[in-house]
Amino acid sequence: MVKNKKIKAKKGFEKKSFFKLLPHLSEFTNLKSTKMFIGEYKHNLDAKGRMAIPAKFRTILESGAVVTRGLDNCLFLYSKEAWEKIAKKLADLPVSQAKARSFSRLMLAGAMEVDFDNQGRITLPEYLRSFASLDKKTIIAGLYDRLEIWDEEAWNKYKTGAESESTEIAEALGELGV
Repeated sequence: MVKNKKIKAKKGFEKKSFFKLLPHLSEFTNLKSTKMFIGEYKHNLDAKGRMAIPAKFRTILESGAVVTRGLDNCLFLYSKEAWEKIAKKLADLPVSQAKARSFSRLMLAGAMEVDFDNQGRITLPEYLRSFASLDKKTIIAGLYDRLEIWDEEAWNKYKTGAESESTEIAEALGELGV
């Protein structure tokens, strides 16, 4: 039977020494560089098309943000860094293929840089609000590398359908190795 022994720290070793190592550990664990959007948030759109972005996401977006038409009649909001990578991939698609041209037009021509006001709000242009049928009640959904902005009613309908098909979706993704 092993007895619990109280281990004394060696002279010169302090508890806080562990915490001094944390910045170095982040090099291996990417603690500092992990920037992801997750969660579901309800927000209102005002008459001028302004909406607040959750405070915890503003630091990820402080270097700039781009909003564009998304899929399933929602809007995609990317950090400027993420958008530049996506825009480059879209620009590299073959111009000779109609579907590639169409998707590039949807995403690139619909994109607009947005700035935050002093209250943490962005202004969504009318053509994007119209595309996503945004009125007053909205949902901001975090999806790792982007935010999706939905009309609340459309989000609830979409989410209910996805939840009812979750087993089939999981099986299909399992076949893809997810």
